[in-house]
Amino acid sequence: MKEKIEALRIEIESAMENTQTSRALYELKLKFQAELKVVMSGMRDLSKEERPAFGKLVNEFKQGMEEKFEARAVVVKQKEMEEKYASERIDITMPGKTVKKGALHPITLVKNELIDIFSGMGFKVFEGPEIETDYYNFTALNTPKDHPARDMQDTFYIAENLLLRTQTSAGQIRVMEKTKPPIKILSPGRVFRSDDDATHSPMFHQMEGLVVDKGITLCDLQGMLGEFAKRMFTSSTKVRLRPSYFPFTEPSVEVDLSCSECGGKGCRLCKGTGWIEVLGAGMVNRHVLENCGVDPDEYTGFAFGMGIERIAMLKYGINNIKTLFENDTRFLKQFEE
Repeated sequence: MKEKIEALRIEIESAMENTQTSRALYELKLKFQAELKVVMSGMRDLSKEERPAFGKLVNEFKQGMEEKFEARAVVVKQKEMEEKYASERIDITMPGKTVKKGALHPITLVKNELIDIFSGMGFKVFEGPEIETDYYNFTALNTPKDHPARDMQDTFYIAENLLLRTQTSAGQIRVMEKTKPPIKILSPGRVFRSDDDATHSPMFHQMEGLVVDKGITLCDLQGMLGEFAKRMFTSSTKVRLRPSYFPFTEPSVEVDLSCSECGGKGCRLCKGTGWIEVLGAGMVNRHVLENCGVDPDEYTGFAFGMGIERIAMLKYGINNIKTLFENDTRFLKQFEE
């Protein structure tokens, strides 16, 4: 038995000298305790006279080894702390680390500015769901399933009657169903269409407005858009209405603004016309009012809708819509306030 104890002592002490981490030393101690139990199990083969002497020998061996483990643990811990301090040492001659300041995205900047402008005219903000029913997105807006105007929009359908909204006009229907005129709301949000090129994106942002009250005319629409144009661009910006077609407005108009780059003289941006198409608008169609329970003989209204990316591109001179979605910090840094 003495030979086994001595062999175990030599083995453990040799391994102990080579341990470099607290974890390795801990595992070695577990190994020692396990092998010591094996040695102690041999006590049952000894006579009653031999057992007391063997027990004393084992206890002295165990106590001595535990003291050595404790002493080695102090050495290993000290070495680990020295290595840690060396790796975490700060070189005060090195330049300090700076935290880069973020900036609001140009789409957010334009959205906030639009809300400020129209809120100053008495508009309240309403945000509807991005997943809409076919009824709110099309049917209630005078665009039934067999209407040819549906071909103007390539739609992402989730189910037969569920889709990713193609326009925030659906929110206008929800408001008119629950609110009696007068109504004056602004509906911003993301919309989705299967369209992708330098000036279009499958996901983009719209800002639509609706006014319903007694005696509302197209002149009110033009006056309001004129104020919007001057506050968003320059005080000399002019507004031009051109006849157009939308199923939910009658009459419908395309709204052009005088080119902010050349002041209407004609340049590359406006393709020499002096005007830039910015948004669509018109007087709310009688059928849309009727669908929402509003008497078209008593109330009239106008609606307008614009792409926030379109406004941002014109305002900041951005020539490719994809730049707005690339998250290039060099581009975004230009919009730090």
